[in-house]
Amino acid sequence: MPLPGRHLTSVLLRREGDLFLFDCGEGTQVSLRSLNLRWKKINTIFISHTHADHITGLPGILMLSAQVDRSEPLVIIGPPKIKEYIETSRDVLDMYINYEIEIREIQKPSESQIVYEGEGYKVRSFPLKHSKVCVGYTLEEDPRPGVFYPERAKAAGVPVGPKWSTLQQGIDVELNDGIIVHPADVMGDERKGRKFSYVTDTMYKESITEEVSGSDLFICEGMFEKELAESAKEKKHLTAHQAGMIASKAGGIKRMGLIHYSPRYSEKQLRQLKKEARENFSDTFLCRDQMILKIPNVE
Repeated sequence: MPLPGRHLTSVLLRREGDLFLFDCGEGTQVSLRSLNLRWKKINTIFISHTHADHITGLPGILMLSAQVDRSEPLVIIGPPKIKEYIETSRDVLDMYINYEIEIREIQKPSESQIVYEGEGYKVRSFPLKHSKVCVGYTLEEDPRPGVFYPERAKAAGVPVGPKWSTLQQGIDVELNDGIIVHPADVMGDERKGRKFSYVTDTMYKESITEEVSGSDLFICEGMFEKELAESAKEKKHLTAHQAGMIASKAGGIKRMGLIHYSPRYSEKQLRQLKKEARENFSDTFLCRDQMILKIPNVE
């Protein structure tokens, strides 16, 4: 439930000119308006499941977007029932919408699959185990070309100019004397793209580890301390200790942020959740409202 200073679940991810919103709890628009971000340019919203605390902020976002001269379509992706919720809300509230809304329901949420693609990246959904159909998401960039070494290009006889750009695009070039220079001759190894993973509202599920492996930033629910493991299992949620276990087993994760805490924990008590997660994964921190994190390119 929302608490003073602790709003419901929502994560905004910015990648170059694209903005992606993961879940949209009640009051999300309030937080967005207070941030110095071009949130009006959100082009895609990904919903994990249709429990109220993850979707009740959608009507406000939809109506607010109609007041800011939005021209681009808004894509909303989620498991079955998300379309019914949005269309019913629009009808009952008699919403004024002056832009296109494209709703894409994930037809087989029990399978891992690509649900959205853009230039240089893909978003994948994968099944979680909750009291109703729920999915997690990863956004992963395509591998990036290796570092270009001008000295190698010069040594190979490639003149400064367009042919350098061609090589950096991964394309062979031919010199005036007929010699072919390959990108591998003047560039380093291919570099890994960045990866963001988002998991909330699920009990422990071994397959999650494979999905989130290699994440630069892993946002994961840590709802209960481990002494409430039975309650977590009954309600199909994770303990912070289990979240740390997932991050540790997954391998290659750089940082994990805990999210979606039980309202039973005061701000001071949240430290216990972080402590228990760190028993398994040391690079764990507590997510806070309006916290801004950077995911740098891998050099």
